[in-house]
Parts: sequence; C-alpha cells; structure tokens
Amino acid sequence: MVIKSLLLNLLYPPPSSPFVTAMSVLSFVALGNSGFSEIRGNHLNYSKFWNANTGGAAAAQRQVKLSSRTGMLWLYTPAFLAGAVSFWIFPHEGFRSTLVQSAVTLHFLKRVLEVLFVHKYSGSMLLDSAIPITTSYFMSAVTMIYAQHLTRELPEPPVNLMYPGIVLFLVGIIGNFYHHYLLSKLRGKGEKEYKIPKGGLFDLVVCPHYLFEIIVFYGVSFMSQTLYSVSFAVGTTFYLLGRSYATRKWYLSKFEDFPNHVKAVIPFLF
Repeated sequence: MVIKSLLLNLLYPPPSSPFVTAMSVLSFVALGNSGFSEIRGNHLNYSKFWNANTGGAAAAQRQVKLSSRTGMLWLYTPAFLAGAVSFWIFPHEGFRSTLVQSAVTLHFLKRVLEVLFVHKYSGSMLLDSAIPITTSYFMSAVTMIYAQHLTRELPEPPVNLMYPGIVLFLVGIIGNFYHHYLLSKLRGKGEKEYKIPKGGLFDLVVCPHYLFEIIVFYGVSFMSQTLYSVSFAVGTTFYLLGRSYATRKWYLSKFEDFPNHVKAVIPFLF
C-alpha cells in the first residue's frame, strides 16, 4: 500500500494504451535480462566485445560486420529522427511534453554527433547485435514520447519532479559527453589498442560514461513521470550495471596493472 501510494503521488495514472503498457513491461524485462546476460558472459557484439559469442573464427567470418562508425550511426540515428519528427506529430502539447521530446531528441543527437566527431574506433559491430539495439533505442524514443502524449488530458502528479529532472538530465548528458571525450583522447592518431582510461571519474570506476547515461534516463523519467519512462530507466540501469561489470572483468583480464580499487560503475560500491 505504501509503494502504491508513493507511485500515485509521483506518476501519472497507468496508461489506457495496451501498447504502452506492453512496452513498459517488455522494456524492463528485456533490458534487465540483457544485463544479466552480460554478467554471465553472453555479450552484445559491439565495442570491446564486438567478436564475442561468434562461435569461433569461421562462424565470425560468416556474420555480417559493420564498421564501428557505421554501426554506431545505425544505433542512434533512427531514435534521433523519431524525436525530431515528434515535434511535427505532437506540436505544442505543453511544457512537460515539449521538455521530454527535447530531452529524447537531444540525447540521441548528441550520440550521433559523438559518433561523427568524437569517438575513435578499433573494432567492428555485428549486424546481429546492431538490429536489436537500434530497435530498442527507436522504440524507447517513440514510446517515451507517445506515453507523454497520452497524459495531455490527465491531472499533474501531486509531486512535481520535472525541475529536478532537468538538473539530472543536464548533469548526466554533460558528464557522459565529458567521459566520452576523455576516452577519445586515450589514443593517438592511428592507434587502435585499448588503454586503461584515466581522468575524471575513471579513477574510481571503469564506466563513468554509463553512470552518467543512467543519470540521463532518470532525469528524463523525472521530467516525464510516466510508468514507461520509469520502467525504461530501471531496465537501462540493470543493463548498464551488467555491461559495466563485464567491462571491468575484461580490463582485469587484459591489464595486469589495472587498479583493483576501480569499480565498475558506482564509485566505491559496484
């Protein structure tokens, strides 16, 4: 009863749309399961794990590979376009809706620009991994904005989290960009080998960019205050916890001098 009362104060009523309800459950379950799969060693094939779980060299040769730059653009561009188009489909629906549309669009636009102008690449991405990730990002952007559209006739939640959400979102997107920038500076021109990242929160955790991405989505969920936005933020948390755990394990296996005190994603804890 306490949890139900808390949710009623913090969130809009559950949506009448079966699509949004189903997506709320599906996003949470799929992302959470992906996080546990990462911990178990069953990785999505991108970044350091681009050639993991391919069934050996011969099997890897038979799979469709994308360059890292092309693959990463594939991941983020559809979600960015969905956010941009939403301003035409759902124009002028109030400050909160416009804020959520802007946050979703800005987040994925930032990722596209980072792919083009910031990131440096060393591996590839398998098409089999790019498709589900792209679909997840695109559907999350669409559902996030559509769920907000459905609240237009509903009373505001008793507790307004919109302004704390703006702060969280800005902290998250700036921190995420800064640590992506630090990663890009690890390699000189023409270098492709991995190095132990340093600077910023890299001295405490191996994936601070994931930490700030989690903060981004909690910022969006605070601005939105819909069931879907919360389920997606929590699901994303589980996935990135699992991915960061796997990443730390990878660094420990590759670098004998990797500092043991550096955690995966949450300073001093995990």
